[in-house]
Amino acid sequence: MKLIASPAGDTPATATIDPKTVVFANDADPRELSLAGVERIDLHFPKFTDGRAFSQAFLLSRRLGFKGEIRATGDVLVDQLAQMERSGFTVAVLRADQDMAVAKRVLASYPGYGVGKYQGDAVQVEPHFAHLAGA
Repeated sequence: MKLIASPAGDTPATATIDPKTVVFANDADPRELSLAGVERIDLHFPKFTDGRAFSQAFLLSRRLGFKGEIRATGDVLVDQLAQMERSGFTVAVLRADQDMAVAKRVLASYPGYGVGKYQGDAVQVEPHFAHLAGA
C-alpha cells in the first residue's frame, strides 16, 4: 500500500482531481458507479468511526473487479492501515497529525495476508492452505 502525507488544507472538495478520478461519497452504492475510463477512486472517511468506505473498497476491488487505484482520504489513521490494505485500498492519504514513520512500521508489521499466509482477503482471495493443496 502506498502512503501519502496529507497536505495542509487539501480536502476532497479543494483537491485538484484528474478527469479519470472519481471522488465517491461514502453513503453511495459502488454498484451504481460506471467504472469505464476510471483510473482512481477516492473513498472518504469523514470520521474514524465511520467504516462504510471499507465496504465500498471491498465491493470495488473484489466484486466489481476494479483494478485501478482505490485511495482512502479523510480521517485516515495509522491504526486502520492493515485493514484498509486487506479491504482493497491501494493508497492511503494520512490525516495531517499522523506520523509517516509509524504508518510504515504498522504496514511492515503486517506484510500481507494472501499467498504465504493463512487468511485470504479482498486482494489475495485464496488462503495459504489452498496453495498447499494444489502443490
